Amino acid sequence: MPNTLFLRPIANPLVVALAYDRLCTFEFGIATEIFALPRPEMGENWYRFAVAGVDEGEMRATGGLRFQVDGGLDLLAEAGTIVIPGWRGVDSPVPKALIEALRAAHARGARILSFCSGAFVLAAARLLDGKAATTHWRYTEALTERHPEIGVSPDVLYIDAGDVLTSAGTAAGLDLCLHLIRRDFGTEAANLVARRLVVPAHRDGGQAQFIRQAVPRAHEKSRLGPLLDHIRENLGADHSVATLARRTGMSERTFLRRFEAATSMTPARWLLAQRLGKARDLLEETNTSVEEIAALAGFGTTGTLRHHFRLHLSTTPAAYREAFGNRAAQ
Repeated sequence: MPNTLFLRPIANPLVVALAYDRLCTFEFGIATEIFALPRPEMGENWYRFAVAGVDEGEMRATGGLRFQVDGGLDLLAEAGTIVIPGWRGVDSPVPKALIEALRAAHARGARILSFCSGAFVLAAARLLDGKAATTHWRYTEALTERHPEIGVSPDVLYIDAGDVLTSAGTAAGLDLCLHLIRRDFGTEAANLVARRLVVPAHRDGGQAQFIRQAVPRAHEKSRLGPLLDHIRENLGADHSVATLARRTGMSERTFLRRFEAATSMTPARWLLAQRLGKARDLLEETNTSVEEIAALAGFGTTGTLRHHFRLHLSTTPAAYREAFGNRAAQ
């Protein structure tokens, strides 16, 4: 059993998940697994959980399961975080009472997360107007056509717009939840939950929803796998396409094609993601100076590090450490 973490308290730890007739069982299961499962190793400041029923009377989930809830939409008035675990159909109307309850909760300061088709509920409530959002790739065209005021991204896992957060289909809800844990409690807490779930601790929100060639051919995997490990272990080095191609024994053109097929990213974009991840880990878990972090993560100068933090994370390294840093390391 791991030692108990001492998590900093958040303003309102109550997470309320919506439940409705024809509930998306898998997406709802993600919400309960993350937020409702007892986690004594997280200490006393972990989330609390409740389920709010959207419909009156008996409700069934996909697969025919019948379920009970803790209360009605009035629970949303108490929530610090609300989860919309999918929706019963992209063409299914969203009840006016649900729209009003979500808008009131949002105005009060609650964060709202949607999984998969749950983005259509947020859109109906006009809570995504003027914001970037995503949903399952099968539905992005429909969401764009019906709500042109939303900046729909069809090829990302999740988008954190601050007070509204949307994820792509099905399992991407796990990535979004781990991101929220990381945002609320830091890397150590997110990693601990990920280990218990037996999933990757962090997949960047900008990663593609699906990779057309998920696993490289065997002879290519034997060359690309060690290369990726080498880069991660030497982020401070200068990695050009020419040197990386030579290391794999490929021509530059072949290397670029095979690398993108395997990772769904260009080498430059993948390397930047690794460097940002390394910098974030160091800021969260150590008291290493920003200057040294810039060098260790491969950015070279603090100016370059700050530039990429502003561009990709909309913050500065110092502000990021203040928000997410492990107090024990500081």
